[in-house]
Amino acid sequence: MRKLLFLVIVLISIYSCSTLKVSNNALTHPKLTFINAIEVPFNQEFKNTVVGGLSSIDYDASTDLYYLICDDRSVYNDARFYTAKIKLNADTIKNIAFQNVASLKNAAGAKYSNWEKYPDSSIDPEEMRYNPKTKSIVWSSEGARVIAKDFTVIQNPTLQTASLNGSYINDFSLPNNLKVQKEEKGPRSNGVLEGLTFNNNFSKLYTNVEEPLYEDGNQATTTKGGLIRLFEFDTKTRKNTAQYGYLLDPIAYEPNPSTGFAVNGISTIQYYDTNKLLIVERSYSVGKQACTIKVYLCDFTNATNVKDIASLQNEGVQLATKKLVLNMDDLGIFIDNIEGITFGPKLSNGKQSILFVSDNNFSDKQKTQVLLFEVE
Repeated sequence: MRKLLFLVIVLISIYSCSTLKVSNNALTHPKLTFINAIEVPFNQEFKNTVVGGLSSIDYDASTDLYYLICDDRSVYNDARFYTAKIKLNADTIKNIAFQNVASLKNAAGAKYSNWEKYPDSSIDPEEMRYNPKTKSIVWSSEGARVIAKDFTVIQNPTLQTASLNGSYINDFSLPNNLKVQKEEKGPRSNGVLEGLTFNNNFSKLYTNVEEPLYEDGNQATTTKGGLIRLFEFDTKTRKNTAQYGYLLDPIAYEPNPSTGFAVNGISTIQYYDTNKLLIVERSYSVGKQACTIKVYLCDFTNATNVKDIASLQNEGVQLATKKLVLNMDDLGIFIDNIEGITFGPKLSNGKQSILFVSDNNFSDKQKTQVLLFEVE
């Protein structure tokens, strides 16, 4: 989510989760061992574009190619995505070499407009996944909910399929609770479709809202977590088939000053196994430059399908389970705004790798990092 440092949030009264149930289904989970990280230099240029705002990462093993969406709202350059090679040497990342860049286009075949000049025809790219079966990509936009005295933009989020040159193919039919409204109903500003992942045979697509829908209760605070929804789509019909509730952690640190901005939400997800996702919770508080990044294994096997339930505060709702896999605070290194996760190639010892990427928000105060882990 680009704009972390600029979003203003008014925290309202804390709700009670006492009526919610979390299944006690036992979870086995992977162990992630940090190997190394590299940084993409600030304002690095590639084919007349500024490399930054990398908001997702996905790996295609057949071509050893990574796909990375940029969350530029056509302000610096066109809304776009990159492909890249990430070289491993002795099982460590040596460099990232960008291969190509493609502009994203709307259904009319036009490039998206500059948000600062023509917001109604702009876009907010957040996550992207490659589908090797169709040789296409699916990508998400958060939309917009900006309500000011003399300036209003109401724009629904989208899930779109595009060709590898960025041309529009089709879009997914989003449920009504993802439609942005002027009233405090549905998605919150800047807290909508943030993660995206296919299951292992590409028959299902999962996405999530970053922060709670208004109907589902309050945002996370430093004492209480918030309730968000995971969405399941059928990739053939492109329709929503299920929704599941998930309880966020509280915000990791108090902001400084105490009235400053602070947030915790889901920034990216990765399919792990049947009914299981790796979920990245990202907590940020003003006064602390680093983000707190936690990776959880989420299991929604026994969770209630809340597709037709208006609020997660309904006492009959059983939430998905979660088990901590990794707290990046424990690594002892600076971790920035992690927004992408993907399984990478097998390492020389035969074990699976997993990579993360951070979004630098096009700021010289932040970093574009690529982190490599071994999965056990």
